[in-house]
Amino acid sequence: MLELVLLYKNPLLQISLTLIIGFTFALFKVPLLFLYGLQTYIHPDSQPQSNGARAAIRRPGVDGYQPLSAKTAAELKKRNKSKDKSDFDENNAQIFRIRLNQDHLQSRLFIDQYCVAFTLSFAAILSLLLHNFLQPQNNRGFFANGVFLPFALSILRLLFVPEGVSLVLEFRFGVPFDGFWRVFVAALMGCLAGFLFIPASRSARCFWIGTDQIRCNLSMMTCGWFTRAILYANQAFVIFVALLWITPLAEVFVNKRDGVAKSAFGNAEKLVGNVGFLASDFDRFRQWCLLGSSLLQIVALRPNIQMYLNEALLSWYQRLHASKVPDLDYSRAKMFLHNHYLCLVVLQFLAPPVLVLLFLALSQVDGVSFGNRSFPLLSGLLPSFALFKEVALFLAWWVTFLWALFSSAILLLHRHCVLYVS
Repeated sequence: MLELVLLYKNPLLQISLTLIIGFTFALFKVPLLFLYGLQTYIHPDSQPQSNGARAAIRRPGVDGYQPLSAKTAAELKKRNKSKDKSDFDENNAQIFRIRLNQDHLQSRLFIDQYCVAFTLSFAAILSLLLHNFLQPQNNRGFFANGVFLPFALSILRLLFVPEGVSLVLEFRFGVPFDGFWRVFVAALMGCLAGFLFIPASRSARCFWIGTDQIRCNLSMMTCGWFTRAILYANQAFVIFVALLWITPLAEVFVNKRDGVAKSAFGNAEKLVGNVGFLASDFDRFRQWCLLGSSLLQIVALRPNIQMYLNEALLSWYQRLHASKVPDLDYSRAKMFLHNHYLCLVVLQFLAPPVLVLLFLALSQVDGVSFGNRSFPLLSGLLPSFALFKEVALFLAWWVTFLWALFSSAILLLHRHCVLYVS
């Protein structure tokens, strides 16, 4: 019995870690704590004032952007009694600010899916880290080394390249793959491109609002200098990491054996000189940059979610000043939808960095973990493990590249006033 436990100690440790993570996250409601304290906004007709909500903003007075004074209120009262009486009620123009707690979050749509995805994501990442820390031996195989559990958890999270690529990208697939696997990788790339477009667009809008590119100068809509620095650093670093695998730029940083990076593009040799990384060091540097960019995206998740909620506040503010008798039905509906689909948006913002972390961790699993005789019947169907690692690293970069491409394109359209936040 002891020998059996020692043989399968790796999977037992990983199963124990997964159960501990699942139990801890469920007991302390860690996914909900991750969103605790975010500020959201509601209209007074959807939340009575007796529940403790306080008015955040009122319609500015006649003489400036100040709260209504007693004199201004009296003037409005007299005006309402005149012949030019309008149907607009100043009291209904108020908006209330509340801080999200567990009771608020549990009433949102997709809350269960968010909690499960959040728990599985961290369980898979920590299980892969534990697998690399345990250093599996050669003679154990796929199941005894415990690598099957991180793979299974990664596949559960993932459920919720032609030759021309090598001329532009610094990816060298060790073994050529054709047929089914090429179609599969191409289809997966297309699916990722489709899935990431809407989250990247929302992230660009959150960046636009959070950094006050619209120049509204409202402290309730924008964020402080530290959070704004995080948003700038996140956007710039994602673009930088996405460019590290583009061949002309990549060859600028690399020294070959003779001290100069020989490039098919010609100019890279003049730029690099005798300064740069070794090829192996530069590969590790790029992987660390991928890790840093994904972690920075997770750090920027809460500011992005807050800016997503503030987008509804901006819509309310714009329509409040659009005319003398504003129509707030659109902003009221948008505010309701932003609150109702909060957890779905959190999933969209959480998915890209978690995908990068999972693909990057899978690319670090060594072939020894599978053993030589783990799947003798499938050895002719499955691709080589070296190809699997390279494809996993390529997909991690692909997610980062798509995020940088889509978000930069949306920001460019906002900058040229083709798109606007409303």
